[in-house]
Amino acid sequence: MFKLFFLCGIKLQDRMMKELHAQGKTIDDIAEVLKRAPIHPRIVPAIKSAHALGCEFRIVSDANMFFIETILEHLGLREYFSEINTNPSFVDEKGRLRIFPYHDFTKSSHGCNLCPPNMCKGTIIERIQASLEGMKKIIYLGDGSGDYCPSLRLGEADYMMPRKNFPVWDLICRNPMLIKAEIHEWTDGEELEQVLLQIINMVIVEENNDSSAQLISVDCKLQTISASSHALPQALPVPQ
Repeated sequence: MFKLFFLCGIKLQDRMMKELHAQGKTIDDIAEVLKRAPIHPRIVPAIKSAHALGCEFRIVSDANMFFIETILEHLGLREYFSEINTNPSFVDEKGRLRIFPYHDFTKSSHGCNLCPPNMCKGTIIERIQASLEGMKKIIYLGDGSGDYCPSLRLGEADYMMPRKNFPVWDLICRNPMLIKAEIHEWTDGEELEQVLLQIINMVIVEENNDSSAQLISVDCKLQTISASSHALPQALPVPQ
């Protein structure tokens, strides 16, 4: 039932775009809605600050390329991301947005029973890890159940930043010892910025004390986060 739901989800997204087009909605109309999506005011400064410290940002997302690039370009952030891994999309000759699965599950399975059939984020993270050849650390930010699989693939030198009280956090809390990476929770955009920059500065200090210091690689999934005014808890590493 889980995989059937996501199978229908990918087709449903594409079908919804067809319905919107039939109702006279243009690709520009869709873009305008995306540009109005609320985002916490500290997200953009956090990304720019981390990038200025030498971080390389990559996106691993089960959204789609048009949605992500439209939002990034609107926020002036496209140049800060070196790689976007997501479901492909394009505008056809009729002006309709088409959305297709990242992994073509009609031809073969990616073999992961933790992930939806259209994308295994863990497989993507393993490819990124192989390209880094162990020379950089990964800081992975996520909130959905699809972010659990890649969290299991992170190494002891990496960091996992799950959003507290969201699906990936709940899955990790069932048995945090399965996660090799150091875990730091966050609640909203302000705390995300605090925790992320704290980790980066800590890594920089460590690597400045190491004669073979390397740049930091940060894997980040851009979140749409509403503003919050409640008190912020401290980030809590989970012991290994």
